Amino acid sequence: MAIRIAREEWRLWLRSKVVVAAALIIAVLLAATSVLTINRIADEQVQRMEQQVAAEETFFAQPDRHPHRMVHYGHYAFRPPPPLAVFEPGVDAVTGQSIFLEGHRQNSAMFADTKAGADLGGFAALTPASLYQLLLPLLLIVLGHAMFLRERESGTLAVLLAQGSSGTKLALGKATALLSVIAIFMIPLIVVAAYSVTLGESVLAAASLVAGYFLYLCIWGAIVLAASILIRQRAISLGALVFVWLFAALIVPRVAINASSAAIDAPGKIESDLVMLAEQRKLGDGHNAADPAFEQLQAQVLEQYDVETIEELPINWRGVVATYSEAELTNLLNRFAENRMALEAGQSRLFDLFGLASPTIAIASSSRMLAGTDLATHHRFLRESENLRFDFVQALNQAHATDLDYALDMNRNNDAASAEAARINAESWQVLDEFRFQPDSAVDRLGRARLPLGILLLWLAIASSFVVWAARKVRV
Repeated sequence: MAIRIAREEWRLWLRSKVVVAAALIIAVLLAATSVLTINRIADEQVQRMEQQVAAEETFFAQPDRHPHRMVHYGHYAFRPPPPLAVFEPGVDAVTGQSIFLEGHRQNSAMFADTKAGADLGGFAALTPASLYQLLLPLLLIVLGHAMFLRERESGTLAVLLAQGSSGTKLALGKATALLSVIAIFMIPLIVVAAYSVTLGESVLAAASLVAGYFLYLCIWGAIVLAASILIRQRAISLGALVFVWLFAALIVPRVAINASSAAIDAPGKIESDLVMLAEQRKLGDGHNAADPAFEQLQAQVLEQYDVETIEELPINWRGVVATYSEAELTNLLNRFAENRMALEAGQSRLFDLFGLASPTIAIASSSRMLAGTDLATHHRFLRESENLRFDFVQALNQAHATDLDYALDMNRNNDAASAEAARINAESWQVLDEFRFQPDSAVDRLGRARLPLGILLLWLAIASSFVVWAARKVRV
């Protein structure tokens, strides 16, 4: 009977020009957006990997220089999009994809897609994930808001009930029809997920993403079916469901963002930099080896090597100061960076809890986490690029201390010959490590997504229970 009822629903849908037009529009949007996103992400993947290799080759190809010149010459770290970014770009559009690494500074990530495409407005954020989160629930509303109402209006509900069909059986048939629609529209996502696997994505992560969106659409299907059972007028049913969609998909996310920002106040970059600069001044100037801040260090080094003056040291005092200063400064920079990231992570966790009020928030959060395009992944990129920066800067500072004579270093500005003498061999630039940023393992991503996926399961259980309760109370 369920299949017979579902078949009848399909027959009615196919006769409706509005329903067919809506389904075709969404199908075309999904296909076009998927193809465009796949092409864009593929281009970005290639470009960023090529830029990373080119940055390393350029660094290694530098001629003999003063080591501190190379500290300021710097290097770039790029974050290529993970395979599932072809479906869910996540926070990549606003966080920046590359960082310039240099001594004495922790620069921000640059070249966010949102800034580059500001003139496109909202269309810059049109992705397959956003279509699944926003438009497919609307299609289910259009298809299902009058499923039971149609039976009441045509008088067939009374006949069916009189013939022994229960409201539960009718609801099962209607649910089967909606599930078949959901299954059809899951095909593009399955294709994209399979394509991501060919790019190196884990089957577990891809399958989990598909399962999450299936749960999400089933939740909306249950909500639509429950409204169709309980509400006895088409206009009110459609209006109520559209209001629920507006509330869950647009209003609650905006409220969640504002509430998270208000509850956990993260100071802006200018404010943080001013406070950090005040702390930084207390550390001394690493470019000035005679800074009073390094008097205690000087005494310790002289005692260690059992000499009276820095000129007698077997190492370059300026390189020692540069190494010590960079370590102290990096500890300070990392402390501020970790504090900022902790506040951002707290805001993100609070935002995720609003999934209890909106399944759209829950699926959006789990989608980013499973795709490896969430805030935690961006923070890991910042930490790994900072480790790369610190390692090559300190290696150059160490070369400054051990490979360059102190007297030559002090006199390097006297003339061209002195500047030429105060250089070290270009082979020293090989201290730079290869940097290839990779997404977290599927198990780690699935672990991060436990909360929003659990919220989706809770939503599905509640919505399904509501449908069963309403179906048992079906009357003419």
